Amino acid sequence: MEKDILNVDIKSMSKEQRAELLARLQQEEKDDRIARREAYEALRGEFLHEVKAKVEALVDDVRGFKKWLEEEVDGFTGVMKEYGQVKNGEQMTYTVVDGDFKLEVKGNKVKGFDERADMAAERLIDYLKRYMQRSDKGADDPMYQMAMTLLERNKMGDLDYKSISKLYELEDKFDGEYADIMRLFKEANVVQRNARNYYFWKRNPENGVWTRIEPSFCRL
Repeated sequence: MEKDILNVDIKSMSKEQRAELLARLQQEEKDDRIARREAYEALRGEFLHEVKAKVEALVDDVRGFKKWLEEEVDGFTGVMKEYGQVKNGEQMTYTVVDGDFKLEVKGNKVKGFDERADMAAERLIDYLKRYMQRSDKGADDPMYQMAMTLLERNKMGDLDYKSISKLYELEDKFDGEYADIMRLFKEANVVQRNARNYYFWKRNPENGVWTRIEPSFCRL
């Protein structure tokens, strides 16, 4: 078809024939764009399908490894207690070394809030909106912006203990209602949980230096 079009003497064609030829060329160009788009979308779908399958399998493997490691660490910690290798039953942090491999277990208590903190957060947001409306600077008021930023939640949807603690320091910037809301936050700060992290190390046989093994995209 393209050769036929190239061999056509446009000057000898009538107005209607030229219009028909132009329509044919435009349709072919449109069909070509559609074909390229469909090919791209098909390749994109295949590519993302493969990535998704591998990512989900990897996540399942990591989740399984974490569960296995936690159970094994619990069991080995019990053995260490019986053998006297931990100071007391409450010890949460220790290091186990064998040859050129080292496992470091670090435990700590994480402070948090109960349901009263959600109530306090709602009251504070309402308070700050009213404060912003009274302020000459409106939403640009730095005190309003700072307090709202400190109320942002983490990826788990929880209020950040350190950020809320900084809100306490702003009491002298606001009135008694603000101080009352801060008291509710402080009363809600009664929840604690144990967090445990694991760190893996390998020693270089040439210089004896320990290097952390970090199974992370950011570290590989």
